[in-house]
Amino acid sequence: MHELTTTRNNYQIDPVLTVWGWEIPVYLFLGGMVAGMMIISGYFLFKGRQKEPTCSCFYVPWVSLILLSLGMFSLFLDLSHKVYVWRLYTTFKIASPMSWGAWILILVYPVIIANIFIRLPKFVTDKFPGLEKYSKMLTDRPRLIQNIGVANMILGALLGMYTGVLLSSLGARPLWNTSILWLLFLVSGLSGAAAFVHMVAKNIYERELLAKADNGFLTFEIFVIGLMFIGLATSTEVHQEAAQMLLSGSFAPVFWVFVVGIGIIIPLIIQLFAVNHKIQHTPVAPIMVIAGGLILRFVIVNAGQVSHYLNAHF
Repeated sequence: MHELTTTRNNYQIDPVLTVWGWEIPVYLFLGGMVAGMMIISGYFLFKGRQKEPTCSCFYVPWVSLILLSLGMFSLFLDLSHKVYVWRLYTTFKIASPMSWGAWILILVYPVIIANIFIRLPKFVTDKFPGLEKYSKMLTDRPRLIQNIGVANMILGALLGMYTGVLLSSLGARPLWNTSILWLLFLVSGLSGAAAFVHMVAKNIYERELLAKADNGFLTFEIFVIGLMFIGLATSTEVHQEAAQMLLSGSFAPVFWVFVVGIGIIIPLIIQLFAVNHKIQHTPVAPIMVIAGGLILRFVIVNAGQVSHYLNAHF
């Protein structure tokens, strides 16, 4: 492992950034994307947009199901004792973020599947014709569809918040130990999901709506990042030094160039021109937003593992 050296106001990693596993950042990123997609799809169901044949609420749940499964698999790969993972579901500890997360992840699946059943694709009904009656049972009950939408929004928000709470509950890592990390991960997940659905949406109204929504999410994300730095800078010495890792330390170039610049500022400018019809909508901005969200998780996870109380005193 590369030698870690510190100064009073900054962390330095010599000679290059130490890289930890990819599994947790990928899991947090995919979890955030799924959370955002569930909120968006749930909102469309709540507003009755399932009446539109091109509504993204019909195909986004399939993407969510795939991404959530990949995220769960990524988390499973990171476990040291994989054969004991079932023990998470033999109890529920109200003070444990991991326990909350394990059960939220399980509850998310049936809600996404309920969304899928609102309109099953033809290749599914052709192969399993018996499922069509369940789909029709939902389409005949608009109030039930609204409730499925509300359940998607609630569980999506819980999933998005959990990805940040999981890290912020670890007090031994000053960079993670901030009460606003859950909000940063939630709004970043919403932004990435809005960018993705905006990019693939078949409905013009939804494309415009999500582009405008993503502009709001990106603007709010800048505000949350600023609040995070203010919170760290006005806290203890170790928290101030942890903040310096992103402000001017070894992780600063990646954070400011790829997360803030390419992941937030540039796509925000592009999408502002697009929603004001100055330029055509382009997939470049959504791809930047999604890439920036992924890099954000890698930076936060890796920088957080470097920051700890021993660095401040030895």
